[in-house]
Amino acid sequence: MPMAITSTTIPMRRAKKRDWSWLAGYALIALPVLIMVALIFYPAVLALIDTLFVPDATTGVTALSLSNYQAFFKDRILVANLLFTFQVTLTAVALLFVIGYPLALYLRFSKSRLASVVQVLTLFPLFVPGVILAFALIQFLGSHGMLDSLLHAFGFTGFRTPYLQPQGVIIALVWESIPFTVLVLTAGLRQVEDAVVESARDVGANSWQIFMRILLPLSLRSAVIVFCLNVIGIFGAFTIPYLLGPAQPMMMGVSMQQTFNNYQDRVGALTQAVITFLFCAVVGLLYVRTVTRGRKERA
Repeated sequence: MPMAITSTTIPMRRAKKRDWSWLAGYALIALPVLIMVALIFYPAVLALIDTLFVPDATTGVTALSLSNYQAFFKDRILVANLLFTFQVTLTAVALLFVIGYPLALYLRFSKSRLASVVQVLTLFPLFVPGVILAFALIQFLGSHGMLDSLLHAFGFTGFRTPYLQPQGVIIALVWESIPFTVLVLTAGLRQVEDAVVESARDVGANSWQIFMRILLPLSLRSAVIVFCLNVIGIFGAFTIPYLLGPAQPMMMGVSMQQTFNNYQDRVGALTQAVITFLFCAVVGLLYVRTVTRGRKERA
């Protein structure tokens, strides 16, 4: 007599469906990643190869060489341009923190109507293109410009225009970067709860102690992000330094353009681009590490 086959004797095999939902995430980031690879990493790799592999003048054999970078650091003008770029970048970033932190603190804790006006004025440079900003500053700060005319009207003479001087570049870069700086710092300060600040005041802490021991440490991640992105943006700036900066020394972006267009030195321009990219990549790694650590701490 045949035995009855039940579900207990022969387990039912159900086909397991594979979960392909993870492909959606990769599909969403595929296009941005491809664009980044095509426009940034691929040209950077080609530039690095072109500057490191140099054909021999006698045999014509291409070999690995650091001669292009040695020539860069032996050129006093190019080294002066690099040092000038560092100087302008660090000065502008320092001024951004000096101006941006007080504004961010005021916008974070003030509830008055004046704070709304200050916020609008702070964000206004965000909507002004760099070219328009440069020509506006030329008209305002240039020789016989609006500021010079006003000073002469009140009897002040001896005005020295910052136009075509390092000061003009720094003023324009700081004015252009204030909106981003204040926005990020204010967002970081808003993560500090009011109860924490009120508790510190209840135990007798003054405003300076609250800032140094509570607000600054808790908003340090936002400050690092502001530092990294401002350094990268200012170090690679071109439009404002080209229109407002001195003829010599010049920032690296302008130096690359001059080397490529005026001297027809493609490899020399690529060498400067690689040096600029390597410095910005180091700062970019600091930014990525800061953002990644913040996500891990929130997880």
